[in-house]
Parts: sequence; structure tokens; C-alpha cells
Amino acid sequence: MTEVTEAVLARSRALWNRTRLDLASDEILAQLLDRGEPETWRALYQAAREDASLRRRIARIVASVPLPFPYLWLAALASLGETVDFDAPLPRRDAAGEV
Repeated sequence: MTEVTEAVLARSRALWNRTRLDLASDEILAQLLDRGEPETWRALYQAAREDASLRRRIARIVASVPLPFPYLWLAALASLGETVDFDAPLPRRDAAGEV
């Protein structure tokens, strides 16, 4: 991951309750996917371009955590060459946005 990408991720408002970026943590990755800004999401996409294990972790989180834009991430993963099942059921939020 480039220093620029890491800096963008580290300053994301999604990490409001964290003292530092630890992209090895699935919890922090899920938080970035759920509450990140478009700039954060672009940085995650850039990082995923270079890191197959990050792509697999993103796919696993999309399949198991209710996110606001799961199909955006599935499309991003597909554009990076990952096999994606767009028909697989995904976790849903209720109408109020709650899990």
C-alpha cells in the first residue's frame, strides 16, 4: 500500500473511535467499508488492486456485514478480477438503516 493511500485511510472519519489505522483488522476494514467517505473508498480500492488477500477479506465482509453499498463493492471486486456472485443473498439493514 502506498503512503498516500495509507494516509487517506488513516484520516478517515470512519475511524473516529480508533487511535490508529490497522488494515489487518477485519473490524476496522468493515468500519471503513461501512462509514468511510468516497475518498476512503477510492483508497481502499487502490489498496485492493495490489493485495489479493485484502480483496478476499473485503468480499467476506460484504457477504457477512450489512453495508450501505454492498453492490458497489461487489462491482469493484469484479473489476479487479475477483469472481463475484451478484445473486448471492447479502445481509440487509432495516428501513431505518439498522442491522
